[in-house]
Amino acid sequence: MLQAGSLRSPNTMHARWIIAVFLLVITPAPLNAEIHPADCARAAKYSERKRGSAILVMQNGRTIFALAALQEGLFGLDDRASDTITEWKNDPRKAQITIRQLLSQIDGIEGASRLQRSTVRDRNAMAIGLPSVAEPGSAFIYGPSHLQIFSELLRRKLRGRSVIAYFEAHVAGRLGLRSLNYKKDARGNPLPATGFELTAREWARLGELVLGNGNYHGRQIVPANLLREAFIGSQANPAYGLTFWLNQQAPNGREVDMERILDLPWQNAEWRGVCICKDAPADMVVGLGSHYERLFAMPSLKAIIVRQGSGENFSDAQFLRLVLGRVQ
Repeated sequence: MLQAGSLRSPNTMHARWIIAVFLLVITPAPLNAEIHPADCARAAKYSERKRGSAILVMQNGRTIFALAALQEGLFGLDDRASDTITEWKNDPRKAQITIRQLLSQIDGIEGASRLQRSTVRDRNAMAIGLPSVAEPGSAFIYGPSHLQIFSELLRRKLRGRSVIAYFEAHVAGRLGLRSLNYKKDARGNPLPATGFELTAREWARLGELVLGNGNYHGRQIVPANLLREAFIGSQANPAYGLTFWLNQQAPNGREVDMERILDLPWQNAEWRGVCICKDAPADMVVGLGSHYERLFAMPSLKAIIVRQGSGENFSDAQFLRLVLGRVQ
């Protein structure tokens, strides 16, 4: 999930800043219902060997974003982005792009990692002007451009209200997330794809929101029916929903390292039939951060796992098997 920057502190991780958030696929998984401390200890040792700095595992409530705007009627997921970004109306490809395609990163727009450079003065304008390199819906092209375009679309929909203020009032504040750094450019535009720093416990709050079907500590932040609308991967990439990675092709999918596939040119990446871990529940959703920082949310097990670190050669599948006691 996460298109994130490098780790700044051993106690923080970069999380994607998003308005359309928190997806899952409800599919019961034939796993033991209990996660055992001894298995977590083995997983912690493995993570530490791979330069991990923190692990948090929660089950049954104990220790061991867009959809909010959609709820307000600001837009529909299948609305054309060009209805708001009117500069696109005369472009035969861009005129067809929907908001759902933007959030699924299948809009065909160049990924443009250069948007993350601090020297870019107006990221929104740059993102809107990026070329279309594929037909909308035909290819998954990972990069910061899609959420940057969405941020500009939301800014226009808010008609003068601040995108950051809107996010803080409707999502961050309700989760108790304060003093966030949005990596604003010279025009004050946030950088949605790179996000902000969270401690492991703060990051776990987002997992609680997933497990609660949009409810956090008794408050419905995102309606459950709107979450269900976002639980589906695309034909171009069944393993990616609206900003979160999905494990729904387990247990029969081809187990892959998502970060290594993302390093390939988008034309060479094959996303059909892949999963993160065959032995993890098919309803697991994952926030992927750079350098193998992770949020795993497993609704069928009522479990949340946060892994922070900066190491390479880390295996999500091996780590999850250790946590879940699937390694003999």
